[in-house]
Amino acid sequence: MKVLVLNSGSSSLKFTVFGAQDGRPAAWGIAERIGEPQGRLEVVIEREEQIPEESVREGPIRGHREALGEILEALSRSGVLRDGDGLYGIGHRVVHGGEGFREPMLLAPDVVEAIRKTVFLAPLHNPANLAGIEEAMALSPETPQVAVFDTAFHQTLPPRAFLYALPYRFYRDQRIRRYGFHGTSHQCVAHRAAEHLGLPLSSTNLITLHLGNGASAAAIRGGRSVDTSMGLTPVEGLMMGTRCGDLDPSIPLLLADRGGMTPAEVDALLNRESGLAGFAGTNDMREILRMAGEGHEEASLALEIYCYRIRKYIGAYLAVLGRTDAIVFTGGIGENAAPVRKMACEGLEELGIVFDGRANESVRGDAALISLPDSRVKVLVVKTDEEREIARLTVACIRASGRWD
Repeated sequence: MKVLVLNSGSSSLKFTVFGAQDGRPAAWGIAERIGEPQGRLEVVIEREEQIPEESVREGPIRGHREALGEILEALSRSGVLRDGDGLYGIGHRVVHGGEGFREPMLLAPDVVEAIRKTVFLAPLHNPANLAGIEEAMALSPETPQVAVFDTAFHQTLPPRAFLYALPYRFYRDQRIRRYGFHGTSHQCVAHRAAEHLGLPLSSTNLITLHLGNGASAAAIRGGRSVDTSMGLTPVEGLMMGTRCGDLDPSIPLLLADRGGMTPAEVDALLNRESGLAGFAGTNDMREILRMAGEGHEEASLALEIYCYRIRKYIGAYLAVLGRTDAIVFTGGIGENAAPVRKMACEGLEELGIVFDGRANESVRGDAALISLPDSRVKVLVVKTDEEREIARLTVACIRASGRWD
């Protein structure tokens, strides 16, 4: 039996198939440019002890149902699924679950309707996630399906962490609060870090740093998120690839008043034109590191600000947690950019963080220790796997529901 994980975007549909018991990937791929004249569907089939088989079809893909239908047909044809059967369940990534969803949910009409009511919180993401859900339920109505929410892991934040210092009525009436994102990744690496340290997750305190094009930090006490850097939307917090992160809230008002910018232009500035790209002209950390090494002033500034923001959040979350067992780097930048990890941890020896520069330069495997033995707070690099975590949570949710033995 297999688990199909779907990540539906407005014009894309990413998928991965895992074994329901062993969690091993059996196939993966993406349908891109859905609804455009030149679509593209890529399907990769894992073959044991062989090179994976890759097939690509280019041409129009009229909608998400057509994309998913072609994906299921390809999986059946390849033997990954038996004539479209053999599915234990389908797991869907949903960006925003609001306050109503604190854990993965087995999908039913009332759950779909509740997700629809959160669209105002994530207007760019949740409608696309819903499109994937509705088409999957139409094409495979007998298969148990589960929604896994990016925000759910952070629903354990206490009010002192999730409330903004606005009049309370804005929370009471409009649910304006900190929600946090990247929850599936933070949850995944928390499990893996505790396992690597040989500690029970229930008594492990961690600061997890998901650093990719989007970036967020989380303070995790005993396996539960107690604070996180992203807020009502993913703009708040760390400096990111194209997002500004923490910002004086008067700046957008000034840009609108003095600069004549429309709300849409301000939104585009904060989300797509700021961060690393706003300084260096690119959000690719590899390119920024190269440019900084060649003396490019804006790239050097971007790198310095990026790492300084991380270091500030480390300090803040050390104060939140008190006893901290480890700092965990993950995500595309966190896992691969050794200079970023080094700069983010420099000067923290008095806080119990003793960095191992040699280990940092030779990270191997799914989890690696990059602090010295006498470091009171360990530093780890842990590979995240959000799709596998969604598959794991999907299986657990279906089993808990009694749909399958």
